[in-house]
Amino acid sequence: MISRTTSFMPTPRMTGPVWARFAATLVLAAGLCLSGWFIVPGALAAKAAIAAGAAIALVALFMMIHTWRGQGARKKGYDILTGFIEKDASPSFVTDTDGEILTSNVAAGIRFADSGSGTLAGTLRMLFANPSAVLYRLQCRARLEGSAREDLVTRRGHVRMAVHLIGEEEYLWRIEEMPERSPSGRSAETLPVPMITTGRSGAVLFMNDAARTMVGERVKSLDRLFCSLPVQPGVVNALSTKTGPIEVMVAENNSFAGRRELYFLPAEQGAKDGHDAAFETLPVPMIKIGSDGSILATNQLACTLLAVPDGEGMALGQVMEGLGRPISDWLQETLSGKSTKNSEFLRLTRKDKEVFVQVTLSRVTEKGENRLIAVLNDATELKTLEAQFVQSQKMQAIGQLAGGVAHDFNNLLTAISGHCDLLLLRHDQGDQDYGDLVQINQNANRAAALVSQLLAFSRKQTLRPETLDLRDTLSDLTHLLNRLVGEKVTLTLNHDPILKSIRADKRQLEQVLMNLVVNARDAMPSGGEIRIDTEVTTLSTPLSRDRASVPAGEYVMVKVSDEGIGIDPDKLQKIFEPFYTTKRTGEGTGLGLSTAYGIVKQTGGYIFVDSVPGSGTVFTLLFPVYEGDSEAVGDERAPVQSQAPKHGEGVVLLVEDEAPVRAFASRALRLRGYTVLEAESAEDALRTLEDRDLTVDVFVTDVVMPGMDGPSWVREALKERPDVRVVFVSGYAEGAFGDAQPAVPNSVFLPKPFSLNQLTDTVHQQLH
Repeated sequence: MISRTTSFMPTPRMTGPVWARFAATLVLAAGLCLSGWFIVPGALAAKAAIAAGAAIALVALFMMIHTWRGQGARKKGYDILTGFIEKDASPSFVTDTDGEILTSNVAAGIRFADSGSGTLAGTLRMLFANPSAVLYRLQCRARLEGSAREDLVTRRGHVRMAVHLIGEEEYLWRIEEMPERSPSGRSAETLPVPMITTGRSGAVLFMNDAARTMVGERVKSLDRLFCSLPVQPGVVNALSTKTGPIEVMVAENNSFAGRRELYFLPAEQGAKDGHDAAFETLPVPMIKIGSDGSILATNQLACTLLAVPDGEGMALGQVMEGLGRPISDWLQETLSGKSTKNSEFLRLTRKDKEVFVQVTLSRVTEKGENRLIAVLNDATELKTLEAQFVQSQKMQAIGQLAGGVAHDFNNLLTAISGHCDLLLLRHDQGDQDYGDLVQINQNANRAAALVSQLLAFSRKQTLRPETLDLRDTLSDLTHLLNRLVGEKVTLTLNHDPILKSIRADKRQLEQVLMNLVVNARDAMPSGGEIRIDTEVTTLSTPLSRDRASVPAGEYVMVKVSDEGIGIDPDKLQKIFEPFYTTKRTGEGTGLGLSTAYGIVKQTGGYIFVDSVPGSGTVFTLLFPVYEGDSEAVGDERAPVQSQAPKHGEGVVLLVEDEAPVRAFASRALRLRGYTVLEAESAEDALRTLEDRDLTVDVFVTDVVMPGMDGPSWVREALKERPDVRVVFVSGYAEGAFGDAQPAVPNSVFLPKPFSLNQLTDTVHQQLH
């Protein structure tokens, strides 16, 4: 038993030094007086010694009186403090620097009645394993800061230890027990569900009252509690109790830093009106399912997750889907024991948002019938990450496919449109075949636009960026947009008066705006207003939204808003995916928004969508403000179209592995007066250049060819002929070959398909 006093009386150890100093001072004063009376010769010296001794005696007397008054005030303060902690419900101790207990309150005597130790460290050893280290740490902090506190996990739960420095050498300690808190805010100790907290090593750190009642004792490790390890959450486990093993459903929740919270629900559970208090308040979403697949009961968290007030009477297939086969088959297989996979990822049939859950089934016997307990875990974040990964793989695969298709298809289109141009040179508008040739040419151009769309959403199309003022771009586009929206829809433009310039491909940006306006028109079958607003906005901090992060800076913002039917929340996440469309079959291909997304991202911008069903949709585009020279409009390397054909002189080495394309390009250049040397591969071209007497002015070469590619052989040839100009042609995007190697000097890029005039004008510009 710990002794307890009612006041803090000074102990000899406390007052001894004071009285010792006082006695030594008196002895010194008496010695001086005696020396002045008997020893020191001379009256004057004797009087001085006696005066000094008297002065010292007076100082000693003053010190004694001051000390008595200080000890009186100190005792009064101690009495007040004693009265305060006596009424405290938490155990409190006063110790000296060495940890010896000077006094304690009634709560401490009751709480630690079995300790029998005179030190605080020995008293707390029954609470946790190594109290000395904790006490020393807190005492050092209290000496520096005046007070300290720390929350600790003990054998009996969580406690908060606080210490205050009182006086110079005493410490007031207070130990407050903190009840465990469940996620719902209720005390875990009073929770009707049996619950334990375990550590990383399997030690049982806490058992609430319901768990201790179920087991019949306080256990210290999982191997003493469970018949077999490891513990398997979501299924039935065998639990060792004083009355014998029982089967419980184990649910895990709120695991962190190696600690786990485990909840037990007996498999044989007597329920009142189909609802049990423990099941209802279990902090894990759970559903009881009958043998016919109907929901017998759902606890509070399950109802919240499913977004239903009460799922009783509904079938499991009505609240979730996505198994790929009837959910009832999966339930029957689990009931019969034939299923080898009791956990599945399913999608809830919620209308407000897309939610995925991992459902784990366990077979239990209740009221003599076989039933299922479904434990639900919110797997939305996991499935979102998985969907992002799958989407990135899908985009990469489609991008590679589109690039391969574009290369081959653009070669065909180049041959078709090129030979069509050659035929048009020999027919005038009065010829009966002229109209047919024009139709062939126009349809070839439409096919080229389709390939450009495929490359756009894979971000591999060739852009021709230029400095744009969106006010001018939209003004040029307004006439066409008004024709597109029809008579029922009104198109309104609103510009920022100080709109800044951006860097983008004008033709591709127009395609983006046309796509957004057409979609807005289709969303308003009864008519309405489409608004296009432009303004300059500044982001002082990075913007994180829709899995994208927009850096801080100045942007030109374009908003395209409508008053249409809107888009459901579960579809908003997919609208930029290729071939995904909310329109009916035959009304859309799903390439429009994915193309717009690809163009905006390749331009260096961002696109976001906001929609409220029934209220309309707003697409927001952000383009970085271009800080360069606003006068430098257009790509310097882009060929400029010429109205009149240019004739020139020079030798052109044409390297193309596709025979139809090579034949068309050769004839086109010869028609303009150039001497053309043909080669079907890079190796043939290098062999041709071995002739030192041969003069070549321009290399026109394909980029991707069997064997050595275009840039590689050109770099080799330029070592001996550094002044030769180069024209690269390819069905791939320009960036597909220029990043890994240094740029080729004096070169331009001409994308396929190209027309006769585009080819000859590009060669002419290179020579002049």
